[in-house]
Amino acid sequence: MRILFIGDIVGSAGRRIVEERLHDIVSNEEIDLAIANGENSASGFGITPRIAEELLHAGVAVLTGGNHIWDRKEIFDYIVKEPRLLRPANFAPGVPGRGVYCGTARNGVPYAVMNLQGRIFMAPNDCPFRTADRELAAIPGGVKVIIVDIHAEATSEKQAMGWYLDGRVSAVIGTHTHVATADARVLPKGTAHITDAGMTGPHNSVIGMDQKSVLSRFLDGLPARFEVAEGDVRMNTVLLDVDPSTGHAFSVKQQTYRIED
Repeated sequence: MRILFIGDIVGSAGRRIVEERLHDIVSNEEIDLAIANGENSASGFGITPRIAEELLHAGVAVLTGGNHIWDRKEIFDYIVKEPRLLRPANFAPGVPGRGVYCGTARNGVPYAVMNLQGRIFMAPNDCPFRTADRELAAIPGGVKVIIVDIHAEATSEKQAMGWYLDGRVSAVIGTHTHVATADARVLPKGTAHITDAGMTGPHNSVIGMDQKSVLSRFLDGLPARFEVAEGDVRMNTVLLDVDPSTGHAFSVKQQTYRIED
């Protein structure tokens, strides 16, 4: 079973490359399931119902979120009605939406996607490790293929989650920092892991934002309005091969696509 995870989609440029390239990638790479982090897809901050629908229509099966999931107020009602748009499962009890989605891939294999958020240098939320235990216990036993998006700032926390869940899920993929790491590997008990999948959007930027406003913020410390950058649009992805009978991964690799490829 082949699974494609698309790193954080940033702004209209990120959406455009997904809409233009995903169909061919799915066909050429024989992808059974495509997942993407979409929490920055609306001008770099949040996601709207219209954008979520466009990405789902483009071939993304599940959209994960993170700390920017609530940036657009119109998403509050939508996320309750659309189970394929996730917010971290360890957010406070009673908030809209859900942190796990169970579905069936193109090849007929059942799967689950879990969304978690870290606590180091992030807004306070429940323990992602204990939340993972709770949510895994609630997933039907017949579901072997389980993908976890850990949306976190600290590389140590994302790596720790990989080791904590090794052998219990198919993959633990880090998101949030928008810079792809070079540590993709399959851990000893069969869980694929990468600290960060990277970003889908303009790479002539500072993590997707226009360089000038970000540099100004660093130099003078004054408030600055960040705008999504332009140029060098890339789709950072992680390609997984998973045994559907056990849920264990046997290969993981990074793959970058450009609009002009």
